[in-house]
Amino acid sequence: MAQGIVKLAPSILSADFAHLGKHVGEAEQAGADRIHVDVMDGHFVPNISMGVPIVESLRRVTRLPLEIHLMITDPDLFLDAFTEAGSDAFLVHWEGNNNLHRTVQRVKALGKRVGVVINPASPASALEEILQDVDQVLVMTVNPGFGHQRFIHTTLPKIRRVRQMIDEIKRGCDLEVDGGIDATTAPLVVDAGANVLVAGSAILNEREGVMAAMKRLRAAVNQKKT
Repeated sequence: MAQGIVKLAPSILSADFAHLGKHVGEAEQAGADRIHVDVMDGHFVPNISMGVPIVESLRRVTRLPLEIHLMITDPDLFLDAFTEAGSDAFLVHWEGNNNLHRTVQRVKALGKRVGVVINPASPASALEEILQDVDQVLVMTVNPGFGHQRFIHTTLPKIRRVRQMIDEIKRGCDLEVDGGIDATTAPLVVDAGANVLVAGSAILNEREGVMAAMKRLRAAVNQKKT
């Protein structure tokens, strides 16, 4: 099981973009630990989403760290622009990266936190050689590209394996999960070893409001931990 406080990272992919600043402000007031920004180019994943202007706008309305999940081809080409826009951390995929070590080192040279992402079908062993160089690992619990997907339960053993690797190789490295996280699945991934939860529709697409949604998610996690 993950140790310490579980962090929540609302994903703005599920937000109403007409009220994006409002939603992010509510998430900050509700105790969010960071804001997760999904960047898609229509090539790496079959969808197109937000870019540098969105990050610039977010930087003006929140003091929370902005972590940028780069689901794009050639992420190295965009690191400078997103850094200038106010990004605090970058998450880059193991899949399709010609030189992952170079990308990770480039992010570190920019003075930003860096994490590596693995898709549901990618093995935990893919992290073995890069784990010592990163600040966090993100295990996708859905296939990347779209929100509102169902949690893939077969990723739970992999989360446990990654937690074991972190404990053996890089203690203090965050283990983040993304995809289908709600009050039902959050306790499962925390029990498997995750300590950072990305949640989109479970927080920003709830009729009851952001504050109540985050309170319910934290309550589910805390009840399982106790």
